[in-house]
Order: sequence, then structure tokens, then C-alpha cells
Amino acid sequence: MIPKGSRWAFHQDARPVEAGAGVTRRVLAYTDGLMCVENTFAQGAVGSLHSHPHTQITYVVSGVFSFTIDGVTKTVRAGDTMLKQNGVIHGCVCLEAGILLDIFTPMREDFAG
Repeated sequence: MIPKGSRWAFHQDARPVEAGAGVTRRVLAYTDGLMCVENTFAQGAVGSLHSHPHTQITYVVSGVFSFTIDGVTKTVRAGDTMLKQNGVIHGCVCLEAGILLDIFTPMREDFAG
């Protein structure tokens, strides 16, 4: 695990963690107030509907996803970005294998363990 507050966060040092069937999470650089997380999805993998007390921006690095945010579902692709305010229910289904980059504020303490 990359230590909190590390100035440099090299991908090779970010421990991959299974975050569900077909989903691998890597916590990258983070502080108490901000966290960057890479999620790699296999085709068909599901990010179950959930909410949390963090504001989250998701950037689609690659792949195609069906994303639901607050009851609205849209298809997103590489280059698209989604904003999820704290407490909003959201989730996704991976239509074509890809990577999502999540930015959280404040940090997700449950990911830093």
C-alpha cells in the first residue's frame, strides 16, 4: 500500500485488491482530504448500487460502462466524467473491459486499510 501523503505514487507499488467479482482496486496517491483510486473492470463486472459520505468524480480511462447515478442510467466511454455528490446512490455495469479513475473527497478510510 502506498503510504498516505506520499509525494510519488508509482503504479507498481499500489497493491491490487479484489473489490468484487471482476473488479480490482488500486489506491494511488491520497491525503486525509483527497484520494485517487484506479478500478479495473472485466467485461460484465458490476459495481453494485451504493452510496457513501464522500463526493466522488469518476473519469473513464478506457472501456464502456452503463452507469446509474440517482436513478438515471447512461452509457459512458473513455474520456467521460461523472460527478456523484455525497449520499447519492450510484453503480455501474462494465459493458467492455476498462478502467475507471475515482477521485474522492475526503479520502475513503475504508480503502486505506
